[in-house]
Amino acid sequence: MLIKRNSMEAQANRKAGPGKAKAPAKPRKPKFEPITLSEQDGVVFLHFGTEWIQGAMRIRKPDWIELEYAQQMMAWMLFIEKPDRIVQLGLGTGALTKFSNKHFPEAHVTAVELNPSVITVCRSMFRLPEDDERLAVIEMDALDFVSDPANHGTVDVLQVDLYDATAKGPVLDTPEFYEACNACLTPQGILTVNLFGDHPSYNKNYKAMRYAFADVMCLAPVHEGNVVAVAFKTQRELDFAALHERGKQVTSATKLPTKSWVNGLKAWHMARQARTEDTAE
Repeated sequence: MLIKRNSMEAQANRKAGPGKAKAPAKPRKPKFEPITLSEQDGVVFLHFGTEWIQGAMRIRKPDWIELEYAQQMMAWMLFIEKPDRIVQLGLGTGALTKFSNKHFPEAHVTAVELNPSVITVCRSMFRLPEDDERLAVIEMDALDFVSDPANHGTVDVLQVDLYDATAKGPVLDTPEFYEACNACLTPQGILTVNLFGDHPSYNKNYKAMRYAFADVMCLAPVHEGNVVAVAFKTQRELDFAALHERGKQVTSATKLPTKSWVNGLKAWHMARQARTEDTAE
C-alpha cells in the first residue's frame, strides 16, 4: 500500500512512446507531502499525510520485511544467489534496503530517494544504517539515476516502488523508463516492481515492461491489491522443481515465504501457456 508523493519523479515521467521525440526538459520543483507516523500492535507505519501506508517496521524485528508485497519484491532471490549490486528506487521505510544489506554482506546496496526528509526519518525512526563502503543512500530523482550511463550494466537487482500522491500507480511507468531500467541491469539482471493489480495502471506498466524486457511474470496479488511484477533482462528457462528447492534454501536462511512465490510464478506461466495455445487454435 502506498501514499502521497508529489515529486519531480512524477513530473519527469515522459508520455512519449517508443521512438517518439523527447519533450524539451522543463525546470522541475519537487513538492513533498508531510511525513507522519502511526503505530499498531508493535508495528510502526510511515505515511505522507494520509491514511495510506508507505512502509512498515516491526519494532522488535527492524530488519524484517513486514508487508507481504514488499516480501514478494525479493522474489529475485529464487534466481540470483550472490548479487554484486542491489538497487532500490524509492526508499520507503528502508525495509528492502535493510534486508538486502543484512542478508547479502558481500553486495553493494544502493537506495535512491528524492525526498530528503524520508531519508532522515528512515535513519531516525526506522533504523536505517549510515552509509558505509557497501551501503549508499542517494538523494536523487529515480529517472535521473536509471538514465545515467554510469549506472548502465552495473546492477544485478533493481527494485522499483515509486508512487504519486494519489497512489494510482507508479509515477514512472513509460516504456522509456523501463528501457532505462533494463539498461542498468547486468545480462542476468532482474527487475521487481510494485503494481496495483485492480487499477488501469497495471496494464500500462505491464505492457511497458513487456516492451523493454525479454520476459515479465507476475506473482499472485496480496490482500491489499498489490501485484509484484518480475522482469528478466534475459529470457530464462523455468525449472519449477529447481525453483522450489532454491526457495527452500531462501526460506531456511531468511524465513521469507518462497513457496507461494514459486507457486505464483508457475500459475502465471501455465496461464500464459494456455492463452498461447488458445490463440494458436
